[in-house]
Amino acid sequence: MPVAPGSRRAIRLLTIGLIIGLAAYWLGSRYGKPSAPSVSALQEQTPASEGALDPTEQENVRIYKQASPAVANIVTRTVQYDFFFNPVPVEGAGSGFVIDADGHILTNYHVVQGAQRIEVTLGDQSRYTAKYLGADTRNDIALIQINPRGRKLTVLPLGDSSRLQVGQRVLAIGNPFGFEGTLTTGVVSSLGRTVQTGQNTFIDEAIQTDAAINRGNSGGPLLDSHGEVIGINSAIFSPSGTASGIGFAIPINTARRVAGELITQGRVRRATVGVVGRAIWPGLADALGLDVQQGILIEQVTPGGPAAKAGIRGGNRVVLAGWQELRVGGDVLIAINGKAVTNQADLTLLLNRAQPGDTVTLTIVRNGKKINVPVKLGEQ
Repeated sequence: MPVAPGSRRAIRLLTIGLIIGLAAYWLGSRYGKPSAPSVSALQEQTPASEGALDPTEQENVRIYKQASPAVANIVTRTVQYDFFFNPVPVEGAGSGFVIDADGHILTNYHVVQGAQRIEVTLGDQSRYTAKYLGADTRNDIALIQINPRGRKLTVLPLGDSSRLQVGQRVLAIGNPFGFEGTLTTGVVSSLGRTVQTGQNTFIDEAIQTDAAINRGNSGGPLLDSHGEVIGINSAIFSPSGTASGIGFAIPINTARRVAGELITQGRVRRATVGVVGRAIWPGLADALGLDVQQGILIEQVTPGGPAAKAGIRGGNRVVLAGWQELRVGGDVLIAINGKAVTNQADLTLLLNRAQPGDTVTLTIVRNGKKINVPVKLGEQ
């Protein structure tokens, strides 16, 4: 149907008006002044304390900044031999921390054990070659030293591990899996544990913590909320080999004593009672006709040693027990200072807490009678 000229003009005007209106709306939405958002929208978009840290976070950051320059990343290099006796270089890694301006660094013995070369990188990325000074292998503590070359080192203050309490907050800094300068936090979960780490090695009076400790954290510092070292991170309990919330640290009081002896005397002084013995159990005790069911059968006494001077007796005849020869007829050690001794580990642990020159009371059984004998300990 044909459209009248007047109608066509109206349609054109309507179309032009619609285009102008749409253009004005588009320009206004793009360049015009936006409407004020609601208060609730502002609250959703902008946190009330954007960028602020709570007091605990501030303390964590402060301690990390102060302590991390003194934490060492330790890399060791050794040479082993394959099946065909070809030399194979092997690298190891762990952590440590600077304890004085002379460059002494505490770490675990198992971190540097057998190392032919020890390289240290501190938290400020300065690199050094370290010298092995010595170790207390029984307590898994080692001391190494770097030459600061005139540089002022950041030193970690040592605290007092005897004053720790369960529930106290702790921080661990180390290099787990090669990731340098890692911080984890937790609490003291338990105190006074004895953790066997090898046949003749253990952590005495261990600090248990739930701060994440992984491979590579070994030897690093466990700090309190004042930034003082209260332990050396050393071991974890984990079926998978990774952090499971049960880690153990060597008390810093033990490490301080070991470091002091290594620096001043070049060795660690260990107490000895001067006996060689064998743990007994009910079956063996019955077979030998002993009057006790557990303890240490003293087979030999070191001539001129502490036990010999105190009158302790060793075995005087040899019997065959299975495929083993035993020297019997001597005393049976059952306690030291009133604490039961049932095996060699018990004896080692009790001697670990004593010093050469200390006098201890050995409780022995001789001819069916219990006797207390004072013994002045010697040096191993």
